[in-house]
Amino acid sequence: MATLNLDRLSALLQGLAPRVSLNDKPNGYGLHILVDENPLGSEPSIEHMALLICPAFDADDMVLTAHKKKWMSFEVKLDGPLAPIFLSEFAEPLLVNLHNADTSLTQIIRLISSEMAATRCGQPLLINRAGDILLIGLLRHLVSQPQKTTGLFSALANPRIAKTLVAIHENASKDWSLETLSLEAGMSRTSYAHQFKQLMQITPGKYIETIRLNLARRLIVDGIGLKQAARSTGYSSASTLSRAMSRLSTKEQRLY
Repeated sequence: MATLNLDRLSALLQGLAPRVSLNDKPNGYGLHILVDENPLGSEPSIEHMALLICPAFDADDMVLTAHKKKWMSFEVKLDGPLAPIFLSEFAEPLLVNLHNADTSLTQIIRLISSEMAATRCGQPLLINRAGDILLIGLLRHLVSQPQKTTGLFSALANPRIAKTLVAIHENASKDWSLETLSLEAGMSRTSYAHQFKQLMQITPGKYIETIRLNLARRLIVDGIGLKQAARSTGYSSASTLSRAMSRLSTKEQRLY
């Protein structure tokens, strides 16, 4: 049976391996639905709602400044090799006003709001599942309306660069070269390398190495030996992987 090529968000989600659950006080990355402090009517409307995205719910000052209060929160745990790259996009909390958000995002918020208006059978399970769809709606919004001119979502909004990101996210361990990536994008090597770095603020090679190292680390944590981890992530040998991990560890120590 032929396998279907993933689209840009499906490939991203595969690399993130997210687990979303309802949690009033998320420990780490959280999605928070906010409403006006005094919303009109029993069911809040989209015009009076916003979505706050932040690493942890320590942004009370921001919420109070916006005259909104937390209505519902979801905790997002990311187990995939793209997690560190994704989380770096949210060094600062991001507030998304829903009145002009992507349709997919507003639809899921409306579903959650309607479901919470009255107690119904299966409500806890539905709301937990709704968290997964909420994350997808958020990602669609960030690709259709990137919040910055650089970064992952700006790159995914670029059709040619996004095509290569999908290929990398699907199989980071492949023996990628600048030539094969530029052919995938339908661009010259020089143009592709320049545009990729301009958008991602990192070269294609460094981006691929970051994903491979994140994947190798997770394999080793899961009990996979260094030799097998190297083979699974595209490194020529265990010693090559070990040196790459050592360089990354030294760099991280300098940052902190």
